Amino acid sequence: MWRLPGARAALLGIRTAVEQCSRAEAAAAGTMERAVVRCVPSEPKLSLSFALADGSHKNMQRDQSEPLGRALSRIATNALKGHAKAAAKKSKKNRANASGGGPCAGAGPGPEPAAACEPVVKLYYREEPVADDVLNVDAWQDGAVLQIGDVKYKVERNPPTFTELQLPRYIMAGFPVCPKLSLEFGDHASSVFRWYRQARPEAAESEVGGPSSLSRPPPSPGWTETGVNERVYTPSNADVGLRLKLHCTPGDGQRVGTSRELESGPVEAGPGTCTFDHRHLYTKRVSGDELIRAVSYNLLADTYAQTEFSRTVLYPYCAPYALELDYRQNLIQKELTGYNADLICLQEVDRCVFTDSLVPALEAFGLEGVFRIKQHEGLATFYRTSKFRLLSQHDISFHEALASDALHKELLEKLGLNPLAQEKVLQRSSVLQVSVLQSTKDSSKKICVANTHLYWHPKGGYIRLIQMAVALAHIRHVSCDLYPGLPVIFCGDFNSTPSTGMYQFAISGNISEDHEDWISNGEEERCNMSLNHFFKLKSACGEPAYTNYVGGFHGCLDYIFIDLNALEVEQVIPLPSHEEVTTHQALPSVSHPSDHIALVCDLKWKSMSV
Repeated sequence: MWRLPGARAALLGIRTAVEQCSRAEAAAAGTMERAVVRCVPSEPKLSLSFALADGSHKNMQRDQSEPLGRALSRIATNALKGHAKAAAKKSKKNRANASGGGPCAGAGPGPEPAAACEPVVKLYYREEPVADDVLNVDAWQDGAVLQIGDVKYKVERNPPTFTELQLPRYIMAGFPVCPKLSLEFGDHASSVFRWYRQARPEAAESEVGGPSSLSRPPPSPGWTETGVNERVYTPSNADVGLRLKLHCTPGDGQRVGTSRELESGPVEAGPGTCTFDHRHLYTKRVSGDELIRAVSYNLLADTYAQTEFSRTVLYPYCAPYALELDYRQNLIQKELTGYNADLICLQEVDRCVFTDSLVPALEAFGLEGVFRIKQHEGLATFYRTSKFRLLSQHDISFHEALASDALHKELLEKLGLNPLAQEKVLQRSSVLQVSVLQSTKDSSKKICVANTHLYWHPKGGYIRLIQMAVALAHIRHVSCDLYPGLPVIFCGDFNSTPSTGMYQFAISGNISEDHEDWISNGEEERCNMSLNHFFKLKSACGEPAYTNYVGGFHGCLDYIFIDLNALEVEQVIPLPSHEEVTTHQALPSVSHPSDHIALVCDLKWKSMSV
């Protein structure tokens, strides 16, 4: 009899989900039935899933610290109930046949079925029975065999499993379809994806009786293979009007889990040429190891796009369907993935857009991201995992940091000389996202990536000055005190044109107390003060004519500020032409998902950087 020797073995701390193959699948494959066990150290119970001889599925939760004998006894009871139900169902059917003139009509009722005996239930490991006093956590090992009566089950402990799998609701020709998926005890690289398209009637008829491939899961009648066996599929114009099917099997490099299938709605026609298509000609490939391709982009949060004010006042020229989130997400995904960026700093990101759209899409193209909520929306920073790993995060809310962090004590005292201005500043919900990344190619190279969206109101110039002062002081703390000598990339929507005090402060390193922005909202909120910072910053993409173009305004509000002591600009990806921007009058439009334009540039480490 097998017992686990010594103390219990340490268990893998990874979550998995339980799914069960049907008996028909097992029989067709000529393999033993499956008993799937999910057991993780962080949870007191383990789960056990298997199918009984009567076809019913059992999902059991048992204490990990419970002796195996109790669990086996419970399984035996369940099996007995299953046999009893099956026998009762068969008896009822026989009686119905007899009373209805069936094959048994006229015959006597016959003897009642004998009471079922409790089936023998045992667990074996390496062909030895496992002792009843072994704890569940140790008994249910991968490769063990559970026997219930005459049926044997191969135990699979924590097999690779999809815990979440979802296709976008709106799919367009020419735009990548990036399924949202989560894996436990597996990895995407070891999983298998196969895409099918709905067969047109004439195609389906011609394929009937055709040869089948034993190496691939047979599609349902009416489906044809696309030939794409990757996680992401980009439908063509030939797919318009057809549904798509994704067949995926989770794996971990050694084992595979239960396959799942998803079907989409019909593929819609795309909008034709988009504003970013020409820009993608410059970014067809990921930049070399010596370069950093950076993107800064205000996506236009859905919470702002889907208002009556937006539809009738801000963007009346935009087709209503082009303001819908499902439509815009297709354009955003295609635009961002086509830049092949190493760093992407995004503003106005809805939480659901981050989790349901951006993470699946960008993850499929080699990027991971972090999110910081503001109020109704927030900031997101993505980085290419082949080039960077995340060391730490140092996000702040401007008003909280200003009010409580000793780092800003002097600034708060100056602001306190005008209580009304101080109150206005502390009411703002703007945040700063700061991520410290380390190069995967050269561990000595680290970089501080900051991302923000400053206060928006046209009369809020002095508020933006204060927010920028807080941001730069905090970034200095991270890049000098916590990580001495750390180069800085500071991206965002700063809601400030090059003629404003905020921009001059960022570029020159100081702002005088008599600058006109200190009275941007009138004399009663005047809060004159001089500010300075020690960074040597440059706008990597220069000062474009505009990065925001709507019906009533256009101007440059977005910047990628870089630390000139450590970084230099290799190239700036040209912005869309004015003709492209105004094709549909202004932004957003059917060919552009936001009222802002993404900034994209390639940066290069200077030889002196550390």
